[in-house]
Parts: sequence; structure tokens; C-alpha cells
Amino acid sequence: MTSLLQTEKRHLWHPFTPMQAWCDDAHDPMMLVSGQGCYLTDQQGNQYLDGNSSIWTNIHGHNHPTINAAIRAQLDQVAHTSFLGFTHEPAIQLGRQLVDLLPGGPLSRVFFSDNGSTAIECAIRMTLQYWKQNGHPERDTILTFDRAYHGDTLGAASVGGIPIFKGSGNDFGYRVLRIADFTALQALTEEEISRLAGAIIEPLIQGSAGMRLWPKGMLRSLSDWCKARDVLLILDEVMTGFGRTGKMFACQNEEVVPDFLCLAKGITGGYLPLAATMTTERVFEGFLGPGRAFYYGHSYTANQLGCAAALGSLQVFREQRVMEALPAKISHFTALLDSLRELPAVMDIRQCGMVAGVEIGPFAPEHLMGVKTCLAARKHGLLTRPVVDTIVLMPPLAVTEAELTQMVEALRLVILEITPGQPG
Repeated sequence: MTSLLQTEKRHLWHPFTPMQAWCDDAHDPMMLVSGQGCYLTDQQGNQYLDGNSSIWTNIHGHNHPTINAAIRAQLDQVAHTSFLGFTHEPAIQLGRQLVDLLPGGPLSRVFFSDNGSTAIECAIRMTLQYWKQNGHPERDTILTFDRAYHGDTLGAASVGGIPIFKGSGNDFGYRVLRIADFTALQALTEEEISRLAGAIIEPLIQGSAGMRLWPKGMLRSLSDWCKARDVLLILDEVMTGFGRTGKMFACQNEEVVPDFLCLAKGITGGYLPLAATMTTERVFEGFLGPGRAFYYGHSYTANQLGCAAALGSLQVFREQRVMEALPAKISHFTALLDSLRELPAVMDIRQCGMVAGVEIGPFAPEHLMGVKTCLAARKHGLLTRPVVDTIVLMPPLAVTEAELTQMVEALRLVILEITPGQPG
């Protein structure tokens, strides 16, 4: 194992990771070797609760027999074929089931890609190309929001509102008009509005902003505003989709139907990379005609194993009645989180369904207290990552109330440990 970790430090490069500290001889990386349910096991045999669903992806727990079986059955057929000029049954079945998750079928078309960033890229490119080839080339601007995060590819990053995720330069990508909140819409000029092709938002909650909640009703108001001005609404449900907020999709909490719904992360239950961009018949028809096509795609678009995993995940939703079990879990989660408010180091707790951020402080940024808290939590059997000094708790939906209690209690203990002298 020591030799393997030496090879890791010699050759690998990890995302969002200060590699000098990682490669230091004194650092002993955790290697995750297996998972079962809501638990992960490291190379030493230690078990941990998966407190952030393996970066917000896992839905039904690890090693789920239904999803395992779906992937194995597909593997006996074929693992991957091109989706450019060909089709296959797993993609057809998955597309139909995704459309059926939104009653009434306004989002009737599904375009598959690989991850959250590409789902966003598809929606934005479709929006801009739609207007350009349908008589409104002046509509070349995307309305975005401060502190938004929509992915790391060049175009997706350009509509984000967190500078650090844009790399060394910020002057690239799509033409954007960035505002702070819904109130700022009222200050836009008619000229600015006339150039808007679409608006993009993370509905209900901004993830990488530190689990920042939008005011109740804001999404509904934004949807009405866009409809009145024929601005196409893009919802980034990469994080919030598939039950995280208590509804299958966050937009259903405010009865909003967007023009684009971007899905990834939980679409396969956290098993394999896959994404989907759902849109309306109106947008689809805007791409019909001689010489017209959507010139975007990936080698692994609609990969059969990914589609099989997604179908297996949706089967689990139905057979285990996952959505029906959520209200009780969310209520229990809320009560547990409220018990942390008594800790002096807890500045705020923000929750949306099964998504929560516990902000600690105030601490100077150079102290990296969020990172230290999450590292210390491992000793109490909890794995998660912070957003600066906001500790994310986003367990798989399969989590039991007892496991939720264990998770929050672990966080309580570690917060008390890192803030010595405070009453416990």
C-alpha cells in the first residue's frame, strides 16, 4: 500500500487540491476501497458515513443491488456505441422516463452528455443558436447571478459568479449580464433586456456559494419575469435534481417549468458519468430545417452503461418509494441541525430538503477552519468537504434517521474540538 501511495504522489493530480501539501512525505492520503449503503471504507478498514454523497452524486447508497444488476445486464450486451447517427434502447427508455418525471410533458426533448458542465454548455449553446437562427441574432446575452456556479468548462465557468473557479483569467466565454438578485432585474434597461437570450440559475439554493438559499418565491417570480419577456429560462439542477430538495426536481417546489432543465450528478444514482439537458418542443423545432443541426456532442454521449445505471436508479426510486420517505427524514434532519445552533462557533445553518450547510466562524481565511473541521471529522466516522468555512452535509437519500443522527453528532463533536474553551 505504501508503494502504491508513493506512485500516486509521483503521477496523479487532484482537482481543487493544493498539490504541494498533498505530495508532502508526511501526508498519508486516504484511499477509499469499498462502499456499502451510506458507508465508505478506507485502506485501513475504517468505515465512514458518506456525508456529502461523494461530491453530491450518490442517491441510493453505494453498491446497490438494483443498479449493480442493471449495469451488469447491459455489460453483457454492449458497453458503448456511438450516438452520432445511431441510437439504442437504454437511451430511448431513459429519455422517456425523464420526460415522464415532469407531468404534462412540456420538457419533451432530452439531449445527453457527460457531466454537469456539459449539460450547462448544451443549454446555453442551444439558447444562443436558437435565437440566432430564428430571426433574433441580437439576443446574444445570458443573464446570470452573483456567486453562481455552473461548472468548470470554459463556457460554463463564464456564466458563473465565483471568480476563483474561472482560473487565471475571467475575460472569456459567453456574453453575460450578471446581477445580484431578483430585485436587480427591475433596474435593467429595455436595451439590456432586448439582448437577453436566456437566464440561468441554480433553483432554491446556490451550492458552491456555501449553500446559499434564495428567498422563497424568487424562482417563481423569475420564471414569470422571463415568460413575460420571452427570455428562455435555464435551470441548473445538477446538484438539486433527483430528490435532494424533497421534490424530484427543485423547480417543482415552486411549480416552475423552465425552458431548459440541466441534470447530472445524481442521474445515475452516483455510479457513472452522465448528464441530460431537457428542453421544449418549441426549442427543438427551432433547429429543424435544411442544413440545421445542433453542432455539439461527445464521444460518450448516451453511453449505454450510464443509461443503464440511470434506469436502475429510477427503478429504485419507484420500488423503494424513495420520495415518500423523504418528508420524515427531512424533518428529522432539520431537528438535528437546529440542535447545532446552540454552539457558539456555528454562525448559520442553511437547509433545503436533504441539503445543508453549517457555517462556522468567524475565522480568518488563512486558518482554513472548514478544511480542518472536515479532516478532524474523519476521526468521528464522517466524510465531507467544506465550501470555505461552510461544512456541507448532503447525505444519500438512502440515509436512515439513525445515520443522520450519527452524522450530525459527529459534526457537533468536531466543532467543539476545534473551538476549545467554548461550552459544550
